[in-house]
Amino acid sequence: MSWRPRTEGSDLAGAAGGARRSSRRSVGVDAARGLALIGLMAVHVLPGRGDVTQEPTGSSLFLSGNSAALLTLLAGVGLALSCGGRFPHTGRWLAADRVGVAVRAVLITVVGLGIGTVMPQDGPVDSLLFSYGVLLLLAIPFLHLSAAALLACAAVFWLVGPLLVQALAEVLPVHVSSRTVADVVGEPGGTICQLLLTGAYPVLPYLVYLLVGLGVGRVHLREQAVQIRLLVVGAGLVVFAGAAPSVVDSAFGGYGRLPQTGGMSQDELGEALVRGPGSLPTDTSLAIAAGLGVGLLVLGACLLIGRKSGAWLSPLSAMGAMALTLYTAHLVAVSLGVGHGLPYTWVVLHLGAAAWCALAWQRALGQGPLERVVSTSVGTARRTVLHRPHRNHWLYQQ
Repeated sequence: MSWRPRTEGSDLAGAAGGARRSSRRSVGVDAARGLALIGLMAVHVLPGRGDVTQEPTGSSLFLSGNSAALLTLLAGVGLALSCGGRFPHTGRWLAADRVGVAVRAVLITVVGLGIGTVMPQDGPVDSLLFSYGVLLLLAIPFLHLSAAALLACAAVFWLVGPLLVQALAEVLPVHVSSRTVADVVGEPGGTICQLLLTGAYPVLPYLVYLLVGLGVGRVHLREQAVQIRLLVVGAGLVVFAGAAPSVVDSAFGGYGRLPQTGGMSQDELGEALVRGPGSLPTDTSLAIAAGLGVGLLVLGACLLIGRKSGAWLSPLSAMGAMALTLYTAHLVAVSLGVGHGLPYTWVVLHLGAAAWCALAWQRALGQGPLERVVSTSVGTARRTVLHRPHRNHWLYQQ
């Protein structure tokens, strides 16, 4: 069993949650993360509705929600790759994984709360960082599971999460765009409700993407057949989510009889499915399936392109490798009103500056500044667990 220590050692050097250097990553996975980052940044800068018609713009239709879904899916893939890949860690290595993910989650949550202090309350921009950190914490009990078990858990949350959101939407607080430390201390109940169910990125429905990502990270992603399968499954989910409303309308007498649509009209549900889960006041299972399908499509396509022409993906993969730093800087810039008056000009400047800075920084210094802090902290925590005497603790148990 000599292969085991080598696998675990490489994970320890890389740190949990995808904080490894770009040369140690899959170019395709990083490029997909770069695309998700571009989508989030574009949605924050570009107008959501037309000035005259007040109809949703193309950016909001095609990027809102799907970008966050893709980023969450890739978070799961990164977690799986850093926790053993096809061979989930056990024992001391599993304990190190769990502690490392917890440290990473806490650090990202702290960054999210810090950003919340400069973001206007109930402003037009929703930060994903707070929910992202909580999602990482909730992933800890699932790190030892196989791909089949992870997909089964994802199916349960796919069914239960939207039902809880729909059932409790009328009695739980509505979401706000940002959360600060004062909000968490002063309104812990409201904060928990918004994080789990009613916020812009409700954690329970979004846990579906994270668990599927963990499952995807348990398969051999370097095989071309697996990459093609991701494309096929992703396309199938998109077709299913798009066709299901019409089937329901013709076979069961209308959208209102579908329990997870909340009585939306055909046009409203169709728009929600295209825009993805982030556009819905309460998530639906069909919207989650649509976002998941888009995410698998993008990941499969990036992996396939990376096999033959990885150099063409360099700007995207560089952005994906330092997504935390770029996303944080972008939120600060938007919160300060940068680009408020000239959205189309500023979105080009935002994205161009992000790609240039990512490439230059990666070539000169490697990891991004926030990524290095997280990676160093996670690596220290993992080494502490690996070097301490073994104890019969839940962290070591499967």
